[in-house]
Parts: sequence; structure tokens; C-alpha cells
Amino acid sequence: MNMLPNQVVIENVLQCKMRGRVAYQSYFPASIGVQLTYVKPFDLPSGKGYQRPVDSKRCDDFALYLSKGQDALFTPILLNAASQWEFAPYDSQRPTYGRLLCKGKASLMDGQHRMGGIQKYIGETQSDLNIPFLAFHSLDEDEEIKLFDTINTKAKGIGPSLSKFLRRDSDDISWIATELMVRKESPFYSIGTIIGKRSKGRHVTLQNLYRTLHLLTADYRISSLSKEEKLIIALTYYEAIQKRFSDEWSDYKEYRLTHIVCLDALSMAGHEVLLKCMKEGKKHVDLSAIPKYIQKLSVDWSAQGALRYLKGMSGSRTLAIDLKEQMLPR
Repeated sequence: MNMLPNQVVIENVLQCKMRGRVAYQSYFPASIGVQLTYVKPFDLPSGKGYQRPVDSKRCDDFALYLSKGQDALFTPILLNAASQWEFAPYDSQRPTYGRLLCKGKASLMDGQHRMGGIQKYIGETQSDLNIPFLAFHSLDEDEEIKLFDTINTKAKGIGPSLSKFLRRDSDDISWIATELMVRKESPFYSIGTIIGKRSKGRHVTLQNLYRTLHLLTADYRISSLSKEEKLIIALTYYEAIQKRFSDEWSDYKEYRLTHIVCLDALSMAGHEVLLKCMKEGKKHVDLSAIPKYIQKLSVDWSAQGALRYLKGMSGSRTLAIDLKEQMLPR
């Protein structure tokens, strides 16, 4: 993925340092840049990917922008050369000015849609243009992900769902939410989206699931359990709901069960159920007891029924009270 068939040379390069990291500033022709860069998708098997799928409309819009001519300026793309690029100064009098000898491709950290638009533009116009870049000599994979996350959450925003995915190794709830999205046995496997872009049938985002899991595990007696235990608890709880209301779970259009307002309500009520399933003096949840409480639920989840006007967190709280009274009658 990151190998080059032949070495590429980039001229007129300035070497600099940023927070102790060596970096290079220059430009290359678009025709060369397409060959010199690659993207690490979020679902890379190594687990070190982070880029969302390219949005073709954004690429088309940028290509259209470039067609405006000399006024179509754009910012440098950001790269990680990962030690694949070697700097050679032209002479000892100016040690920070020279050329780059590129043995491999650089990872494109910021500028995926600009590059996609540029590639479309040069293909349609049979022209070329210079692409400015800032390339770090070498960032390790975790540094690369962290920088991407910082740039896109502090600046133009990659969206909270993808951000949660990137933080799954350092945040329990992010990890649990991701696992619920990718495990085939999970009820969210077929209705969830990691990157936050909803499509037909996939209407629950990772951010949605992250929030509802926080509601489910809010009490310290639950939140203090290991992430593996919390994952099994969440799987058991939501699987029991899916089995109890199988038709409603799979039909987003006709039923409101998997609408966020209802999922949040179920998690609020479920929080109380989980505490009830923790035997006094014990530090674990009795998983076998959870489905018994779910079986007590009798709800008309129809999109045209009484729940059709339910909205926002206040709506979730109102529904949660009714759900809790059904599962945990006084």
C-alpha cells in the first residue's frame, strides 16, 4: 500500500522543526502527488486506520472550485512520511534547503477530499497543478491518529462518532460502543454506523450508542466494572430487547423502538434494572435475570402510536418512567 516502484525526488524543500519533530515544506505536481500519497481507512485490519470513506460530492465540489482558475487557492495537505523520505541539503551553507528522496508513499493525514478533487480536476482538464504540503519526517501510528483527531475535532470536525472510534483504546464506553457495532451477534451490527453517516437501515451512530451506553452504566457500581463485563451486560440487555420486540427492532420506519429517544429511555430504565440484578454484596450483574425484566414490557412502539410525539431528552425521561414502572413495579 505504501511502496513506490521507483524513487521520487522533490526539489526546493525547506526542512524545519515543529515541537521537536522534523518536518518538510514544499510542493509537488498533482500528477506526482497522487502516486506519492495513500490513505489509511478507519477499518484497516491493523486497527491503526482512521480515515472515513471519501465523500465523492465533496471531491466534486473541490474540483469545481479549482476550475475557477487563479483565484482557487487552497491550504497545504498534511502528510506523515514515516521515515520513507530522506532529506538531502543542496550545500552545507544552507543545511535546511534541499531535496527529498522518496522511497515510499506518505500517509495522507489531512486533505483527502482536496486530493480527490484535484485528481478529478486534472483528469478532466488534462492539466496539472502544484500541491503544497507539510510532511512530518516520522510520526508513529498512535501519534498520527492523535494528530488527525485533534485537527478534525478542534478545527473542522470529523464528527463525534468517528472521534469516539479513534478513542476506543483509551475510553471504555467508546470501546464498548465500537464492539457493539462490529460484532455480528450484536443487535446494533445491522443498524449502526461507526463513521456517523446515516444511510438506509443504518440509523444509529456510534455517538448515539456512546451516549445511550453512558445512561445504561451511569451508576458507579456498573461503571466501575471492567469494560469486558460492561460489554457483556450491554449485549445481554439490548439482545433481550431485540428478541422481545424483534419486528419493531428491525423496522425503523414503522416503529420507534430504535429511534434514539426510545433507546435512551430504555437505557435510563435499564440502568435501574441492572442495579436490581446485582445481588447484595456482589460485584457482578446476574445476566440471567435481565431478560426476565424485559419480558414484562408491553409497549406500542408504532410510529403512529402514542410515542410519535416523543422528542429529546425530556421525552426519553418521560418514557423511561413508564418503562421502569413496567419492569420494576412497586
